[in-house]
Amino acid sequence: MTSRRSARFWVQLALFQVVFGMAIFFATRAFYVDEAQPMRASVPGAQPAAPHALPLTGGEDDLANLIARVPGPLGNDPEMLARQADAYFTSGQYPQAAEAYKRAIQSGNTDVDTWNSLGLTLHYIGRTEQALAILEEGVARDPAYQRIWLTLGFVSGQADRLGRAREALRTAVEMNPDNDIGQSAAHMLQGLP
Repeated sequence: MTSRRSARFWVQLALFQVVFGMAIFFATRAFYVDEAQPMRASVPGAQPAAPHALPLTGGEDDLANLIARVPGPLGNDPEMLARQADAYFTSGQYPQAAEAYKRAIQSGNTDVDTWNSLGLTLHYIGRTEQALAILEEGVARDPAYQRIWLTLGFVSGQADRLGRAREALRTAVEMNPDNDIGQSAAHMLQGLP
C-alpha cells in the first residue's frame, strides 16, 4: 500500500511539473514572439490577446484548462493567477478575467502587464473610468513601458478624452517608432479626430 501512495504521489508531481513547464514555455514564447497582440482591438472586429496569453486550442486538453484544474497553492500564486486571467481574456470571458487580474495584483503581482491587461479588460466590460484609473496607475509604476502607453491612448480615445489619448500615443511612438507598438500608436494617433 505504501508503494501505491508513493507511485500516486510521483504521478501527481510529474503531472504538475509538465503543466508548470508548459505554462512557463508558452508564457515565455508569447512574450518574445508576439509583443503587439493587445492592441489588435483597434482593428474593427479583432480581439486582443492578453500579454501573458497562452495559446488556446479549445480542446479538453487545453493547457489553460489543465492549469485551472491544478489544486493547491497555485490558486494564490500571482503569476498563475495572471495566466488564468489571460485564459479567460483570450476566450472572451472578460468579467472572470477582470476578477482574476485583480486577484493577481492583490496577491502581489508586480508585472505592469497585469495592470495593462486589467485596464483593457475593464474597458471591454464597460467600466472605462476604472480602466483609465488602472492604466494611469500602471503608467505611474513603469513610465518606460511602451505597451501601457498604447493601451492608455486607445482607451482614452474610446472614452473621448482626446487630449490624453494624443499624449499617451505620442509617448508610445517616441519610445520606439519602429516596433509594432510604436507603429500601432502612430496609426491610432493619425486616426484620432
